[in-house]
Amino acid sequence: AHLDKSGQRVRRMFGDISRRYDLMNHLLSGGVDFYWRWRTVRCCELPAGCRILDVCTGTGDLALAWLRRGRSPATVIGTDFTREMLQIAGEKLARRSSEACAAVSFLEADTQQLPFPPDQFHVVSVAFGLRNVLDTRRGLSEMIRVCRPGGHVAVLEFSVPSNGLFRAIYLWYFRHVLPRIGQFLTRNQQSAYNYLPASVSEFPHGGQMAGIMRECGLANVSCRPLTFGIATLYVGAKHIAAGVAQ
Repeated sequence: AHLDKSGQRVRRMFGDISRRYDLMNHLLSGGVDFYWRWRTVRCCELPAGCRILDVCTGTGDLALAWLRRGRSPATVIGTDFTREMLQIAGEKLARRSSEACAAVSFLEADTQQLPFPPDQFHVVSVAFGLRNVLDTRRGLSEMIRVCRPGGHVAVLEFSVPSNGLFRAIYLWYFRHVLPRIGQFLTRNQQSAYNYLPASVSEFPHGGQMAGIMRECGLANVSCRPLTFGIATLYVGAKHIAAGVAQ
């Protein structure tokens, strides 16, 4: 069946589960999602005064992880088109220091049409959000557009393990156990935790995803499976045009 990834459906679905989103992520991943973000923010060198954009930021965990990783004074912007998720991200930020509040901002925006001029950010990242964008290539192209020449685009996303036995066990859990737990705890009318395994199954991963990133204009694309391939970190560099300073 066709998976409905329309903006209206996805926005409503994540709005409904926003208050339990973090709890469910940590519970259903066994806490390994902290490690995945830790690896992501160490994917490239960050110059002093760097500007970082985190799209589909959700409740802001990766955006705040970039702040902890960055060399002062780093500036981090997190964007998402679900207002309820951004509200929680703002609440997290408000509990941090005044320096953090000054360095991080959250903005309501669609990844397919980012409200920034080209060549603005040293790093543009997304964690577990690109598969929810209606047009994957369009979202990725927007990320590349606003990235500075020589900067990096980082995509952290769920994937399917390559080991046959582990893949079978993982997919059984992912398709039959996880949705029941998620639905019970969130009481979500949009079936968010049925949508999750369906969206992961449809989304390209491994070499296919790396190939799409190259086709969209990134160079030196790396593909790093994490935790037996449950997630994968993809990193690519934006080409430097002749005569363009980094």
